Amino acid sequence: MPAGTHRTLEDIVRSVGNIVDFLRNNPTGAYVFVNVPREFTNWIEEQEAWRQTVAFFDQTHHMEDLYIRGPDAVRLLAHLGVNRFRNFEPGMAKHYYVCTERGYIVGDAVLFYLEPELLQLVGRPMAHNWVQFHGEKGGYRVEFERDERSAVNPRGRRKVYRYQLQGPNAIPLLEKLNGGPLPEIPFFHMGWISIAGRKVRALHHGMAGVAGLELFGPWEEREEIRGAILEAGREFGLRQVGTRAYPTNTLESGWISTALPAIYTGEDLRAYREWLPATSFEATGSLGGSFDSRNVEDYYLTPFDLGAGRIVGFDHEFVGRKALEEMAKEPRRTKVTLVWNPEDVLRAIGTLFQKGPRAKYMEFPLANYAVWPYDKMLNEHGEVIGFSKYTGYSANERAVLSLGVVDVRYSQPGTQVVVVWGEADGGTRKPAVERHAQVEIRATVGPAPYSEAARQYRARVGAR
Repeated sequence: MPAGTHRTLEDIVRSVGNIVDFLRNNPTGAYVFVNVPREFTNWIEEQEAWRQTVAFFDQTHHMEDLYIRGPDAVRLLAHLGVNRFRNFEPGMAKHYYVCTERGYIVGDAVLFYLEPELLQLVGRPMAHNWVQFHGEKGGYRVEFERDERSAVNPRGRRKVYRYQLQGPNAIPLLEKLNGGPLPEIPFFHMGWISIAGRKVRALHHGMAGVAGLELFGPWEEREEIRGAILEAGREFGLRQVGTRAYPTNTLESGWISTALPAIYTGEDLRAYREWLPATSFEATGSLGGSFDSRNVEDYYLTPFDLGAGRIVGFDHEFVGRKALEEMAKEPRRTKVTLVWNPEDVLRAIGTLFQKGPRAKYMEFPLANYAVWPYDKMLNEHGEVIGFSKYTGYSANERAVLSLGVVDVRYSQPGTQVVVVWGEADGGTRKPAVERHAQVEIRATVGPAPYSEAARQYRARVGAR
C-alpha cells in the first residue's frame, strides 16, 4: 500500500494547523458495522442472550484480515509485537499489540497462527498497516494479502465467514451441531468441529466473558453453516445479535478497542506516515469527546493504560521494549469500568425535553459518536485524572457503563469521579454532533471486566 505520488498522512500532518483539530473535525462518525441488521429482534433481549441463553454474532463483515505468509512471518510479528512468542505454534492465537519505540500503542488485533508460515491478523486496520509497512521495508521474506472489511471491500465479499456463539447454552448447542462432545480446545487455541457435515475451525475465547467459540470457514459455506446454527439453536433460546447490541458486549468484558494510534508525531515515524495514504483509517478516523488537548501526544496510550500489561513479554527483543520496561516499573494509569450515576444520566437526557441548552444526545445502547472517543474524567477538585473511552448501556447490568483509563491513585473500586459528557464550545463540526452543552455526570469506579460472570470465566480459563 505504498503511497507513491498520492497524498499521504504525512502530507495531512504537514498541511493542517493542528492534527488534533483535523481529527476532531473529521466527518467520520462511530466505527461502521455493515451487512448485519441493526436488530434482529430487539437490542435489550439480544444483550440478555449472551448472559441467559446463547447469542449468535456475525463477525464476518466489520473486521479487516491481513494474511502474512512466508518463512519470516513469525520473526516479523515477534519483532513488532509486545506479546510473548515463546512456544507459539500453529493452532494457537493471541491478542496482539504493537507499539512505537516510545511504548505507545499503534494498534491491536487477534493473531491467528493458522499453519506453518501462515498467520492472520483480524481486527481494525491500525496493527495490520504497521505490520505490513515493516514487513515490506524491513527485508522480511513474507507476502501479504489484504481482505478488507465489507464497508470498503472492492470485491463485495470476504474470504471467510466468521461467527461467534456465546452464552450459557453455547456449549450444548455446539455439541448438538458437532454430533457429540466437543474436542478439548484450551483458551486462545483453535480446533476443528463439524457442522452440517462441514469441517469448521473454532477458536476458544470469550468476547462477552462467557463460554463459547468463534467459528470460521470458507465464504462459500457461510449460509449453509448459518442455517444449521439457527435451526439447531431454536431449542436453546438462540438470538441473533444485531449491530446495535453487538459492540456493547465489551462494556461487560472490559476490552477497550479505541486507542488513537500513536503515529502522528516523531521524525522516526515520518516514513510510516509517508507510506500511509490520506485515505487510510488513521487519516480519516475521528476524535470525539470532552477531552480537548491540542497536543496529540496527550491522547497516546500504553498497554499498561489499557490493562494489557499482563501480556507484555520481555523475553524477546521487540519495538518499544526499552520504553515499556521503564513504564512497567511504575505504571501511571490503568483500566477501569465506570458506572454512571443514573440520576445524572436521566438529567442529561431530560434536557432534550426542556427549553434551553441541551446535553449531547446519548444514544442507547452505544453512545459513541466518533471513532476514537475521549471524555475527560475529573477528581473532586476538577483535575483531569483520565479518560472515559467507550460508553453504553448494559441491560444485563441495568446501568450506563464506560471503560476508562485512570490514574492508578483513583482506580480502586468505589472511588467517585466525574465524567464530562459532550464536546467543548458547543461541539465540533462532525456531522454526527449536534449543538449541545457539556454536562458533568458522576460515576463510580468498578473493576474491568465489570461483569461478575466475565471475571469468573477469565479466572476459570486462565485468560491472559
